[in-house]
Amino acid sequence: MTTVLRDRPGAADEPSSTPRRPFRLRGDLLAVAVASLLVTGAALAGWALIDAGVPVLVGWPPLLAQWLPHVGPGTVPAVLVALVVALGGPAVARSCRWGPLLAVAYVASLAWTFALATIDGWFVGVAERLATPTEYLAEIPRTPDIAVFLQTFAERIAGQTPDTLVTHSSGHPPAATIFYVLLDRAGLPGGEYAGVVTAAIGASAVVAVAITLAALGDRDLARTYLPFGVLFPGAVWVGVSADGMFAAILAWGVALLALGAVRRGLGGHALCLLAGVVLGLSLFFSYGLVLAGLLPVAVALCSRRILPLVTGGIGAAAVVAAFAAAGFWWYEGYEQVTVRYYQEGEYGLLRPYEYWVWGNIAALLLVLGPAVVAGLRRAAWRPRAVPHALLALAAAGLIAIAVADLSGLSKSEVERIWLPFAVWIVPLAALLPRPSARWWLLAQATLALVINHLLLTVW
Repeated sequence: MTTVLRDRPGAADEPSSTPRRPFRLRGDLLAVAVASLLVTGAALAGWALIDAGVPVLVGWPPLLAQWLPHVGPGTVPAVLVALVVALGGPAVARSCRWGPLLAVAYVASLAWTFALATIDGWFVGVAERLATPTEYLAEIPRTPDIAVFLQTFAERIAGQTPDTLVTHSSGHPPAATIFYVLLDRAGLPGGEYAGVVTAAIGASAVVAVAITLAALGDRDLARTYLPFGVLFPGAVWVGVSADGMFAAILAWGVALLALGAVRRGLGGHALCLLAGVVLGLSLFFSYGLVLAGLLPVAVALCSRRILPLVTGGIGAAAVVAAFAAAGFWWYEGYEQVTVRYYQEGEYGLLRPYEYWVWGNIAALLLVLGPAVVAGLRRAAWRPRAVPHALLALAAAGLIAIAVADLSGLSKSEVERIWLPFAVWIVPLAALLPRPSARWWLLAQATLALVINHLLLTVW
C-alpha cells in the first residue's frame, strides 16, 4: 500500500479527511465542563486528604507544584507566541509548503517551550531543573566508566546504601543517565546545557507526530493538527523534564516506522530497521515506554503491512541484545524498580492509590487542554467518522495511559511521566471545526499560561 501525500499550498482548504458533518458546540463545551469538574474535584479531594494528614505528597493537587503567582522574562514572549500561533497558525498551516511548515512548527514549538520555562526565570526554569540532587546529573561524577556503570546498574537500584542511584537514575533504565554523562563529556556540562538540549529535543515531538499522521493518512490532517501540537499545554513540562525528551525519541521512532511502512523497497526496510533501533533505545530511557508498543502496531494496521513491524522488531531486538551484552538486562532493571517503588519511605508506597487512580486523569486533562478534550469527545461520539490513523494512534496512547494508571506504578507526577503518550492524543483536536480553531488554540494557550503563572511547577 502506498500513501499519496498532498503537498501544495492551499491543499488543506479543500475537503480533508476530517469529518464534514459539524457537531454542536454545546457538546464540546459540555465535555470541557465535565473535565473542569473532574480537575476541580481532584484539587478539592487532594486538599482534603492533605488536611487529614494523608501523604498525597504534592503541593497543589493534582499537580506536583506549589501556589506562587509570578511573572518572569518569559511572560511577554509566551503571550506573543500564543497570539501569533493561535491567530495566524491555522492559515500558515494551510498555505505553507510542507517542508518549510515543519521547520516553522519546530521553531514555534521551541519558542513556546522556552518562553513557558523562562516564566520562572532562566535559572529556576531551565538551568536548575535537571541539576537537583535527585536528577540524572547527580550521577555524572559517579560514572567514570560507562561499561562498569552498565554492569552494576541493576544492583544499585533498590539498595539503600551510599552507592544507590539517585531517584531519577534509579527509576529509569541506564540510557537516560548515560545521555547526560555523554553530554557532559562532549563539553556541554551542567544543568544549563542539559536543560537547553533536553527541551530542544522535546520540542521536536510535534514534528514527528505530524510526519506520522502525514505518512499514514494525508497532509491535510497533519496541517490541521500542527498549531495544536505547537500550543500543547504539556509544553509546561516539556521545558524542562527528561520525559519531554523521551516523548520526542519515541515519536521519532514511530515517525520513521510510518515513513518506512509506506515506502517500498530497500529504502523502506532501512527506515523500518532504523525505527526499530530508535524504538528499542527508547525502552532504555524509560521503562514505561514499553506500554507504547501499541503505536508501532497502529502503524502496521494503518499501512496494512506487517513486514515493517517485523523489520522494526529486529532493530529493537538488536538494541536489547546490545545492552544485555554490555551487562544490563532490561527486565532485571524493571524488577528492581518495582522493589524500590514500594520500599519504606518511598513515595510510591506512601501515595494513596485510591486518590491517584483518578487524580492522575485530572492531571492529564491539564496537560491535554480543552481543545483535546473536545476532540476526544467527538472521536468517542462518532469513531467511524474519524480518520483511521488518527483514531489508531490516539487509541494506542489512551490504552497505554489506562494500563499505566491502573498498574499503580504511576501515582502522581503524570503531567510529565505521561508526555510520551499524551502527544499522540493531541491530534484529536484536528477534529474541531476549522472556523473555531483560533478560539480553541487561544484556550489551549491560556490554560498553559495560567498554570505557569500561578503555580511553580517542579518541571
